[in-house]
Amino acid sequence: MSEHLTFMMGQFEARFPTDRRYAKKNHTWAQQQQAAGVWRFGFSTYAVRLLQDVYFLDWSVEAGTAVLEGQEIGFIESKKAESDLYAPMTGTLVQFNPELLADPSTINVDNYGAGWLFDMEGASDGLMTPEQYLKYLEGAWEVTQRTIKGQMNE
Repeated sequence: MSEHLTFMMGQFEARFPTDRRYAKKNHTWAQQQQAAGVWRFGFSTYAVRLLQDVYFLDWSVEAGTAVLEGQEIGFIESKKAESDLYAPMTGTLVQFNPELLADPSTINVDNYGAGWLFDMEGASDGLMTPEQYLKYLEGAWEVTQRTIKGQMNE
């Protein structure tokens, strides 16, 4: 079996490692850490491609904060978008990647490695398998393309 799955975003090939889970609402990946129930999160290639050139990141909560799935936890700015960031699951934010506060551009070049966002402790019940995420993207991409084309025609 392949170590990644591929989704075509027009001419762009978005690869998704199969050793993680994915959250559809904010297009993040989650990788189980050594500590039980702790997951490391970062942006999927799909999210990074849509954002393009992240240059600002700030958190509105502190490490150790208990959050609900969908709760606002931060803010991101990039060449293409400004967006609030939301908790991908209910749990406790264990730590934020300190390197990203100094240089969030690491997200652009190493989103599955050094560009990770934060660690969270909690139940991963709502996270999707790579196969489920790929299927979800097929529908999401259609909506995204219509949105992009609509913005270009304004």
